[in-house]
Amino acid sequence: MKSAVVTFPASNCDRDMFDALEKITGKRPHQIWHQDTEIPDVDLIALPGGFSFGDYLRCGAMAARSPAIKGIMAHAERGGNVIGICNGFQVLTEMGLLPGALMRNRSLKFVCKTVQLKVENADTSFTNAYQSGQVIDIPVAHHDGNYFADTDTLDELEGEGRVAFRYVDKSGNATDIANPNGSQNNIAGIINKRGNILGMMPHPERLIEDAQGGKDGRGFFESIINRLN
Repeated sequence: MKSAVVTFPASNCDRDMFDALEKITGKRPHQIWHQDTEIPDVDLIALPGGFSFGDYLRCGAMAARSPAIKGIMAHAERGGNVIGICNGFQVLTEMGLLPGALMRNRSLKFVCKTVQLKVENADTSFTNAYQSGQVIDIPVAHHDGNYFADTDTLDELEGEGRVAFRYVDKSGNATDIANPNGSQNNIAGIINKRGNILGMMPHPERLIEDAQGGKDGRGFFESIINRLN
């Protein structure tokens, strides 16, 4: 699998994503600087976490207007895979590639901890290495992770199986206490209609080997490889 990682000013998880992809695929990812207008021919483009452009104006809003975005949009329109993690999810909503918005956490505080996610749909390009209903541990670290969408959009996401991950407790129940940021329907990650774009607030790249405390995030990347093979 050929991949690339986008770096915006103040991205701080691009190295984490770069290392995860290199370790799992055995291939060194390309690096895309936000001002690049030429996008490499790859299978996957990753928009990492961080605070692109200092989160000024609105989280992800300035990044979504970078010169590199035109090439990323063209890649997505051709059916290329795109993932947005944390700030990358915010950028994808600002680009219009995913519906909804990420608002300030319900607590109005930065949240940094490991949470439990339920794999709601295991038949996607990003979840097929898991079992449907499987509960996994994945870290979160965000201040604006509260997913919001109107009722019609939520109904569409739920009805079409486009909720990929949901915040749950260790027993798999989507409780209010298990929701770290107030996201509607405890939504942690969604995909687009075509199934080639995913955004999620938790960080699978931070849990891919024992040295990090677990491997639950590894299946996320293995799923992409599985679908491409």
